[in-house]
Amino acid sequence: MTTFLISDLPADERPRERLERLGARALSVPELLAILLRTGVRGQSAAIVGARLLEHFDGSLPRLSSAPIGELCQFSGIGPAKAVTLAAAFELGRRLAQESLPEQVTVSSPSTVASYLRTRILNPNQEEFHVLLLNTQNRVIADECVTIGLMDRSLAHAREVFRTAIRIGCLRVVLAHNHPSGDPRPSKEDIALTTTLSAAGQLLDIRVMDHIILGSTEGDPLGKGYFSFVQSGLMDAPLQKRKSKMD
Repeated sequence: MTTFLISDLPADERPRERLERLGARALSVPELLAILLRTGVRGQSAAIVGARLLEHFDGSLPRLSSAPIGELCQFSGIGPAKAVTLAAAFELGRRLAQESLPEQVTVSSPSTVASYLRTRILNPNQEEFHVLLLNTQNRVIADECVTIGLMDRSLAHAREVFRTAIRIGCLRVVLAHNHPSGDPRPSKEDIALTTTLSAAGQLLDIRVMDHIILGSTEGDPLGKGYFSFVQSGLMDAPLQKRKSKMD
C-alpha cells in the first residue's frame, strides 16, 4: 500500500503550512482533518481522505464528530490511532464550546434565543441548525450545532437532535436555525421538520419549547429579525399549556 504524506504536497498547499501562514479559520474542514490524520493512503493525500470521510457522513461535521471509534475505523485509511486522535479533537471542541457558554443564560423569550444565537452563529451566510438544551429553570446547559450548510437536504434528523438530550437526561430543548437570505419566515420544509421533531420529542418525553428561525431585520417584514413557531401559533407547544417562562 502506498502511503501519501502531507510532505509530498507543494509547500504552499500543505495544511500545516497554510494554517501557520493564514490561521486555522482559513482552512477547510478536510484540511483541518488532514492535519489530524497526517497521512493518506493509496495515492490520496490526507486532505482527500478527510474530504471522503466527511462525505461519508453526508457532509455533516456534527455527525462525524459523534461517530464511535469503531465506526471510524471501518473507513478506509482510518486506523485505531487516527480514530482516537479524531475523537479526542472533537471532544476537546465540545468541552471548549461548553466552557465558552455565557454564565446564567436563561431562555425567557424568543427574542432571548435570537439574541443568543447571533453570538453563536459564526458564518451567517451558512445555514446552521442548533439545539439548545435547557434545565428546569430554562437555563442553557448546552448548545449543539447539529448541521451546517445542508441547504438541499433535510436540516436535521430526530436521532441527531435528541441524542445528547437523551444521554444527559435533558427534558427541554429549543430548536433554532438561521436563514442566510435574511427572511426568517419558515418554508414548507421548516414547518414539516418542526412537526416531525415535536412529535418525536413527545414520544421521548422531551419538550420542544419552540423553534426559532433567525434572519435579519432588513429581510423580515415584521422587523424583528426572527420567527417563533410558538408566537406564530404554528406549533402546539407544551410551554403554552404548562405556563413556561417563554410564554
